[in-house]
Amino acid sequence: MEAGTSVVFPGLVDTHVHVNEPGRTGWEGFASATRAAAAGGVTCLLDMPLNSLPPTLNPAALALKRRAAEGQCAVDVGFLGGVIPGNTADLPALQAEGVFGFKCFLCPSGVDEFPPVGISELEEALPVLAVSDALLMAHAELPEELLTPSGDPRDYETWLESRPARAEVEAVKQLISLARRTGARIHVVHVSAPESARLIREARESGVRISGETCPHYLRFTAEGIPAGATELKCAPPIRDRAAREGLWRALQDGSLGMVVSDHSPAPPDLKRREEGNFLLAWGGIASLQLRLPIMWTLARNRGIELDALVPWLCAAPAALAGLSHRKGELVPGRDADLVVWNPEEAFTVTEELLRHRWALTPWLGHRLAGVVEATYLRGVPIYRRGAPDPPASGMLLSRRDS
Repeated sequence: MEAGTSVVFPGLVDTHVHVNEPGRTGWEGFASATRAAAAGGVTCLLDMPLNSLPPTLNPAALALKRRAAEGQCAVDVGFLGGVIPGNTADLPALQAEGVFGFKCFLCPSGVDEFPPVGISELEEALPVLAVSDALLMAHAELPEELLTPSGDPRDYETWLESRPARAEVEAVKQLISLARRTGARIHVVHVSAPESARLIREARESGVRISGETCPHYLRFTAEGIPAGATELKCAPPIRDRAAREGLWRALQDGSLGMVVSDHSPAPPDLKRREEGNFLLAWGGIASLQLRLPIMWTLARNRGIELDALVPWLCAAPAALAGLSHRKGELVPGRDADLVVWNPEEAFTVTEELLRHRWALTPWLGHRLAGVVEATYLRGVPIYRRGAPDPPASGMLLSRRDS
């Protein structure tokens, strides 16, 4: 669908965003994150349960998060709960309060208040989630497969070697087994290894309820090209080699992976350790919430991939994962009139002044990208116009109960 020289897409949906409020608003917050989302054509996002204080592990914490977000959101926001050791009893109540799914880590998350779960703990939690068909999003790296880093901490290879692909692959195998045994729905977040994608596709073809996503940074950068000290590129799982990047593109195109989300996880520059360039001490997270559409269009166009391929990856599949496909993700009568008008032919350079995230430190600074967002509409109301003042925040706090 075209509008002059511009294109009209469904509003993008991003199911993997760390807003960090309340508690760590020095990293990011609802006002800044959702303004960045609107400027990037995103009309709906799901907030991850960790990095906020308290994390969203019970109904009381969810209520605090809703109060923190009230009146601040430029786009629609839904919330995810967390699964940690010992909170299985809280999961049905969180589900009843309208969370859109649950997140767990199989390895340390980076924050002590959100500890990892083992397979035995997931065996306890997954049948509880399966009763209400709740979704589990899993960070898939097995701690026993992670290695003690050795070598120069400014060398990216030191970080990469400590998080081998087998840690992810072996974790995916265990998640597939759990999904097969329990009948639960499991979604593997930020897939970095093509072998993981292959396993997910084969399991799904055999009837297992499992899916996967990847992120723009895995589709653009390669370990071979990361300079010493460039800690803005630290994430977990790590960015792997060129062969892995090419395999992930094949996985997207053959349907092994269904979507590309941001895993937006900003932090202040001092936590990223950019001045000292220490990959081992730097916070692992990449800020890209505002840039997912132009990044993916630039990369796809360079590979000869048609523009229409972006709609399922950025809009429809994330909406379906969240259980919002009856409202979001496609231009269909009766659904929310969430639209992004953008020019695929116009290019821009990513600058600090352009970005609306709390912090502008991102590996995308200086990149020349094609695809300029001109306007974003939420239920037919403009929430962003290029060059115009921002309208009042009009996003809704979504609940799975009401969706």
